[in-house]
Amino acid sequence: METISYRSYIIDSDPDTIERIVRSSGFFYEDEIPIARELAEETLKFGEKSGYRFIFADLGNTTIGYAAYGFIDGTDGSYDLYWIAVDESARGKKIGKGILREVVSELIKVKARQLIAETSSLPKYEPTRAFYLNNGFVQQAVLPDFFRMGDDKVFFVLRVDQTI
Repeated sequence: METISYRSYIIDSDPDTIERIVRSSGFFYEDEIPIARELAEETLKFGEKSGYRFIFADLGNTTIGYAAYGFIDGTDGSYDLYWIAVDESARGKKIGKGILREVVSELIKVKARQLIAETSSLPKYEPTRAFYLNNGFVQQAVLPDFFRMGDDKVFFVLRVDQTI
């Protein structure tokens, strides 16, 4: 049985891979998919100056999940979790948890204080909200009707500086 390996560097094929993963998940709107690609493309073009960081989960030669995160300007240790997604074929196998663990490990190295995640309040996103809560995040705020009428933005915070 192949084991999952994690990498924090981006390769030329990652924008296509990210698009495949995000599409397969079924959790993102069509207009969000180009944004996911764009973060990877900017990182390929500008490197660390892009401000985006990635963790990829690879099973053999296939990338099956990833996270994109970055420092929030104007703070002294807050980071946004922009994207975390696992290919539909690999969901339910704790891959997202492993990716998040790797993100937190990287954040501890840079003495981050907190990681902020945002998602929708729609019933479809209940598994996403449960994922955050089950992995140490605390729900901190809700912005009503943020995405669309009846679709609130829910904020979660993980205190990285209190993580072992």
